[in-house]
Amino acid sequence: MMFPRREVVERIKKQYPAGCRVQLDQMDDVQAPPIGTCGTVLGVDGTGGVMVKWDNGSGLNVVCGEDRCHVIQEVEA
Repeated sequence: MMFPRREVVERIKKQYPAGCRVQLDQMDDVQAPPIGTCGTVLGVDGTGGVMVKWDNGSGLNVVCGEDRCHVIQEVEA
């Protein structure tokens, strides 16, 4: 497994800051939440995985480059 460069991880952290809300667009995993599930970003790990607390109770990370989600609510200042 190749790990992304630090610059890539930092870009992902800016795109998905902790506390923002996301909606799942695609995840190829048998345990994945249903497409359209929303959740709150907890942070981004060192491999660029977006750690999400999904509203349905799941805790699967969004793997950038394989899975897709989009921000639906920015972090409130």
